[in-house]
Amino acid sequence: MPEHNPYLKAAVLEVVDNQLRDNDPPETRKTYERLLAQGISQSEAKRLLGCAVVGEIFDMMKKHLPFNLARFTATLDHLPEWPEEGET
Repeated sequence: MPEHNPYLKAAVLEVVDNQLRDNDPPETRKTYERLLAQGISQSEAKRLLGCAVVGEIFDMMKKHLPFNLARFTATLDHLPEWPEEGET
């Protein structure tokens, strides 16, 4: 997640917080709990989730694709590692 833009970072983390609060999609909460169980801090887990959100937004905007839960879930499943290009 971009560290140089604090407004973008705050907006992305708000998306993550909303997903966790609303359990929508539930895969976000499942991934968050898995990352915590692996010993990753809450803030780092949310940062990683934010990276997945940014990746999905990028695909939606740059490639003119609609939100794809399967693609987003595949990215979440790879965390804390980042999937290789073409894996999602």
